[in-house]
Amino acid sequence: MSDKPLIIGVAGGSGSGKTTVVKNIIEAIGEKRVLLIQHDSYYRDLSHLPFEERTKQNFDHPASLETELMIRHLDALRNGYQVDIPVYDFVAHTRSDETFTALPQRIILVDGILIFSEPKLRKLMDIKIFVDTDGDVRLLRRLQRDISERGRDLDGVLNQYEKFVRPMHLEFVEPSKRYADIIIPRGGENLVALEMVIALVNGKLAD
Repeated sequence: MSDKPLIIGVAGGSGSGKTTVVKNIIEAIGEKRVLLIQHDSYYRDLSHLPFEERTKQNFDHPASLETELMIRHLDALRNGYQVDIPVYDFVAHTRSDETFTALPQRIILVDGILIFSEPKLRKLMDIKIFVDTDGDVRLLRRLQRDISERGRDLDGVLNQYEKFVRPMHLEFVEPSKRYADIIIPRGGENLVALEMVIALVNGKLAD
């Protein structure tokens, strides 16, 4: 068995069911052996802007994320070093003063809609999984999440979806599917695909 962590990327559109896939992998492998890193943690700090300006930013474009920091962190973790991961406030659109100290684990799960659109980030991954779900299902899930968890209202979520989320999905997220090793249709509802992924991961751990 290699001493290096197994880095698994889980991508897909907003609301595709990535979280369910990630949870299933963690439950099957065991929490103590898995470190979950979310690309969303690396949103750039917008505290220098007035709040109204922050809400108008395009959070679905790759430039909105400090991916270069995530790459450095993954490289450090792969080589046995701990890192301090940013904590992002999705209501205020700012980074918290606090950080999360992450220790290397046997498996590192990387979750995010844009992680396959970044070549240097892609190169660090041993297994790349794309969760593929119909657009109407993703929109409904996004509505539920942003209203209940991120303090948004219906009009704001729909406006953001039409102006940013859908165009960025078509420009960046959907084309990145070509880089996936495994595509899971219907997300967490696809139990057969999940069983295959978990069997693959267990096999890699046993190598």
